[in-house]
Amino acid sequence: MLRRLIVSYVLLVGVALAAFTVPVAFTLTTQLRNDTEESVRREATTMALLLGGDAPARQALDRVAEAYADETPGVVEAVWADGTAVPPLGRPARPDDSAFLLALRDGRTTVDWGDQPVWGPELAITVPARAQTGDRAIVGALRIRYATDDLSDRLWKVWGFRAVLAVGVLAIAAGLGAIAARLLTKPLRQLNDMASRFSDGDLTARSPITGPRETRTLARTLNQGAERLDTLVAAQRIFVADASHQLRTPLTALRLSLDNIADGVDDEFVREDVEQATAEVVRMSRLVSGLLVLARAEAKVSTPEPVPLRELVAERLSVWRPAADERRVRIVLTGDVDDRLHVLAGPGNLDQVLDNVLSNALEVSPDGGTITIRLTAAPDGDEAVLEVLDQGPGMSAAEQFRAFDRFWRGQGLTGRSGTGLGLAVVRRLVTDDGGTVGLGDAPGSGLRVRIGLRISRRPGAPRSGG
Repeated sequence: MLRRLIVSYVLLVGVALAAFTVPVAFTLTTQLRNDTEESVRREATTMALLLGGDAPARQALDRVAEAYADETPGVVEAVWADGTAVPPLGRPARPDDSAFLLALRDGRTTVDWGDQPVWGPELAITVPARAQTGDRAIVGALRIRYATDDLSDRLWKVWGFRAVLAVGVLAIAAGLGAIAARLLTKPLRQLNDMASRFSDGDLTARSPITGPRETRTLARTLNQGAERLDTLVAAQRIFVADASHQLRTPLTALRLSLDNIADGVDDEFVREDVEQATAEVVRMSRLVSGLLVLARAEAKVSTPEPVPLRELVAERLSVWRPAADERRVRIVLTGDVDDRLHVLAGPGNLDQVLDNVLSNALEVSPDGGTITIRLTAAPDGDEAVLEVLDQGPGMSAAEQFRAFDRFWRGQGLTGRSGTGLGLAVVRRLVTDDGGTVGLGDAPGSGLRVRIGLRISRRPGAPRSGG
């Protein structure tokens, strides 16, 4: 829109400039042509009077013609009525010159500017010479051939000056148009910025109420709608957090009760039913915990702080290795990142991210498989990369696209036993800390989870959470 406004403004100025300067330039060109023609015609008529006079007059003609040739780019030619030359004046190159024939036979004055669009290389004006006594019979004809080189230079100056002036005016108009367009579109750009932040999940985004009445009304309406939506979403988050928090205690009590029942039951069928109920309670507890984590993350109650990446990863691996050993799954930590590298993460965020990713990787890994955790630093030095690669069935491109959606579960093992919140929690926690997360295919088979974390330039702050 900004470009269109500038182009429209420049076109408007260009049309106005053309409507003013082009007619003026044509007028000046016509005036230059008419003035030159009138001057040459007047000189030719004066010399023709001398040609038709007595001997002293013709002698004066010789001096006038010589002086005219010296002071102007004009050349004087003359013939008598019988076609013979008038020395020392020149004569036409062709004896049957039509302009001389018309002057001698009909007494007509002819003007020839050449065949060019404006004029040719010279202007030729031919006039008859009449006797100054008696019946004023035609005694000869005189022509002035006036070179138009100087005239063309003046023409180019007329048009060139206006062309340069037009370019300068258009350049200034473009600059002023850009300033005016930016001022006019500033309220719209502010509204667009608010909409972009809003679409990214920032419900606190508001637009300044500036500009013309229409944009002020639109900004006020959008701000009111955003305020209302922010209030509704905040209330929903509070409800989810409160509900999740309140559900954790009865679920824990229910699981303990089921464990007690299982210990006191000898019937195999009843024990199997109790174990299935216990598994569902465990899954519900994980779902409630995930909802609580998402509610807290969306509330943004914490700020990122420096965390030693390799130390934290090693700590979480020590927690998960016993579970992996039961499945005979190896967990390998590789990479060139040392203990000095710190990344920015909210308290406990990276711990939960690793727990969710490792839990998924362990569930899909075959017995005897390997889970690889790779720590590297990006070439630009601003990001540390944590990759988790498993040897499970992996995901198709469509499944990878939807894997971060809430409550979406795939067709594999995690799809049957998971809550559908694990990767949603991972993305929310990582992006809230300014990082990135993505899925891809692991070499050979399996899934690769890539997590990019911002590197802290002030390492050493104490790490909280766990």
